[in-house]
Amino acid sequence: MGIIKRNVSAKSNRSSVTIIAQGNRFHGETSVSGKMHVDGEFEGSIDSSDDISIGKSGRICGRIRAHAVNVSGELEGELICDSLHIERGGRVVANVYCSTLSIDPDGHFIGERHLPGQQRRLTWEAEAQYVDSEPMQDVDELVIDLETGLIDSLPDRITLSRK
Repeated sequence: MGIIKRNVSAKSNRSSVTIIAQGNRFHGETSVSGKMHVDGEFEGSIDSSDDISIGKSGRICGRIRAHAVNVSGELEGELICDSLHIERGGRVVANVYCSTLSIDPDGHFIGERHLPGQQRRLTWEAEAQYVDSEPMQDVDELVIDLETGLIDSLPDRITLSRK
């Protein structure tokens, strides 16, 4: 037999975690008050005041606003956050607005990273004019000698931050 207390609040001081399990698919707009973990698929927009993590089998396609985002699976779209970390095997194809970006070895980032408050937005026409006005480089300058150890001297992890 259990004991039920009548003076206990239904609200907890602990943060809740929303989980989208593998094999589940959601789409639409959602607002999350606690942490969120995605192992399934989500398409749409997510607004969270806390952290979002995407598991190895997880995939998010759309717009995300969160405190911190950790990606082991796939993220496509637009992301606004304080920090983004791309794990080994994680893939981000997005326009990212964040203060801190870190990528593990074998993590993939394709897109643009903007610092918060950065107002510079290039149009396709402006970018095309810029590319056309550049002089062609000599082909010999583009060859990289792999025996110099340049690749081996790169760090295992790169962290970009606003200073």
